[in-house]
Amino acid sequence: MTAQNSATLPAPIAVQGHTGRANGTVLAALGVVAFSLTFPATVWGMESFGPWSFVALRSVLAALIAGVFLLALRVPLPGRAHWAGLAVVAAGVVIGFPLLTTLALRTSSTSHAAVVVGLLPLTTAALAALRTGVRPSPAFWAAAVAGAVVVLGFTLAQSGGALSAGDGFLFASLLVCAAGYTEGARLTKVLPGWQVIGWALVLCLPLTLAGSALGVAHEPVHLTAHGITGLLWAAAGSSFLGLYVWYRGMAEIGPARASQLQLAQPLLTLVWAVALLGERLTPAAPLAAGAVLVCIAVTQRVK
Repeated sequence: MTAQNSATLPAPIAVQGHTGRANGTVLAALGVVAFSLTFPATVWGMESFGPWSFVALRSVLAALIAGVFLLALRVPLPGRAHWAGLAVVAAGVVIGFPLLTTLALRTSSTSHAAVVVGLLPLTTAALAALRTGVRPSPAFWAAAVAGAVVVLGFTLAQSGGALSAGDGFLFASLLVCAAGYTEGARLTKVLPGWQVIGWALVLCLPLTLAGSALGVAHEPVHLTAHGITGLLWAAAGSSFLGLYVWYRGMAEIGPARASQLQLAQPLLTLVWAVALLGERLTPAAPLAAGAVLVCIAVTQRVK
């Protein structure tokens, strides 16, 4: 190898790293778009199902989708060292967050429930820093806190500034979801993202099958087009495809940086709430969206 060839090697490596980060940002952003439809889909789903049967059925359907892929591709079982982490992912994002937020949506509007997502990026970044030891810069934390304040202020204004009866469920969902995100991001270093969420869904299948049977037996079922559409999106879009691209994105850019893209999620959810559920949106939405985009841009550029 000549000295000239040796000198040119770092350039493609740098481009590859930049490309990987850009791809990770795009994938995580696609996950955010998928997640932003979860609350409206849940409201639609509860036109047909009770909260317990809805959560269990969405997890069963998502597990069946994941199982088909795992079997078709003959994916071997994860190593024993990974099952504890998969259990955290399952408890946080397969069971905990969907159940807690669905219970909250019985008494909270979609706009008010978006407060959860407004705090989730900051909660995820904090847990990721504790779990992984990665310490973002003060500029990152300043932008993250500013974004959370903007989102919280906007969503609380949308809901009249009052706390609802479902807020206990909403705040509890923050912790379990952030833990699931953080542990899932760690596992994507050794397993493909779709396998992480796929095995987490399959791990819960015995529990969710039992929950589906009990829920359908004890809660009323009135099938409607909205209800079925909401269930299918929550299962395929939010619980499988959304989490697949989300974990892949986090593996590329890290959970702290990826989590800040979720600052846009409450505003997207509010847009869907207006378009799909007929909820009202104030003129402050464009201003809040602009401020949030500035905060996201800062968190993506600083180390």
